[in-house]
Amino acid sequence: MKRLSQSPTDPAFVQNPYDFYDRARAEASLVFWDDYDMPCATRYAVTMALFKDRRFGRECPPEFAPNIPERLRPFYDIEAHSMLELDGPVHKRLRSLVLRAFTSRRIVELAPEMETLCHDLIDAFPEGGVDLLEAYCTRVPVVVICRLLGVPEEMADDLLKWSNAMVSMYQARRTRAIEDAAMQASTEFRDFMIRYVDERRNKPGNDLITSLIEAEEGGEKLSTDELITTCILLLNAGHEATVHSLGIAVKTLLEQGTDLSYLGADKIDGTIEECLRFDPPLHMFTRYAYEEVEVAGHTFQRGDQVALLLGAANRDEGKWEEADRFNPDRPVATNVAFGSGVHFCVGAPLARLEMKIALPILFERLPDLKLDGLPQYGDVYHFHGLTGLKVTY
Repeated sequence: MKRLSQSPTDPAFVQNPYDFYDRARAEASLVFWDDYDMPCATRYAVTMALFKDRRFGRECPPEFAPNIPERLRPFYDIEAHSMLELDGPVHKRLRSLVLRAFTSRRIVELAPEMETLCHDLIDAFPEGGVDLLEAYCTRVPVVVICRLLGVPEEMADDLLKWSNAMVSMYQARRTRAIEDAAMQASTEFRDFMIRYVDERRNKPGNDLITSLIEAEEGGEKLSTDELITTCILLLNAGHEATVHSLGIAVKTLLEQGTDLSYLGADKIDGTIEECLRFDPPLHMFTRYAYEEVEVAGHTFQRGDQVALLLGAANRDEGKWEEADRFNPDRPVATNVAFGSGVHFCVGAPLARLEMKIALPILFERLPDLKLDGLPQYGDVYHFHGLTGLKVTY
């Protein structure tokens, strides 16, 4: 297997990972990324196959599970009950219970509120220009997920702070200081959710937390630990990817000089899919092999890890013609921005709806919107998102 080296924190890679992806894809469907010490899927077909192959999964086989230092327990005790990190019957039960509460009807019902929220945020913009990432792209998803869960909106800043600290544990730039901040955030987030779930048990509301408390299948409900972790997961994932997706989409549309007709009702869905394909908010997921299995000429042993490079798969010329070109007119084909298989993101419909509402309203309200300087990507791999998005209007 071809071995490649590329630091995920290198400034050039942070700003443009696609040159490395092109080089890796040109070598093979699987290459060995030295910096991560594991094989990586570079092409669409193999990435999709690995997502759907039940011989691979998110849960580390117990005999290979690393020892967790006591100082990191607050974070990993939460992760231990996350459906994102589990497989098999436990994952199926958790996901089924969450989907009973997180219905498409509930999501669609939020649309009028989302529209009002978008207009209210734009009304509050200062004259002449603003950092859209802070004033719009971040606020839309965090307020929406607060309302969906039933968490007080005045907690939004705390939730953002906790969430950002926790998801930093997945990033290549992770340090001891980042770990310490994540432990504090995990403790504070968990303590808040315990209090709030207890309040909802005693005073049910018309919100997702109440629905999760009441959700039941086959006589089973979410345990308190599962409920707390699920709420934290939905809050973290419910805004993290959407913030990046919205910010990158605005950047892409402005840089490409995209005609506003592509945000019309007849074209918006295709435009969103092309934005997600062209520059997705997540660039890597990992899987463990559960048994000996051969993929693309490489034999994995139980416990081996493989990285699925979503950013590389979404630019595969074998799947999309002129894959490096942004083209909202291209026929819609399934991309891997939100994963696939049994772990396909449960929040993907919500993220797409937020984009479908927030993007047209933004460009309709600010038709002379322009970038103020060149937006920069943050050192947050395996996530992929901007540090700011300054615009004038």
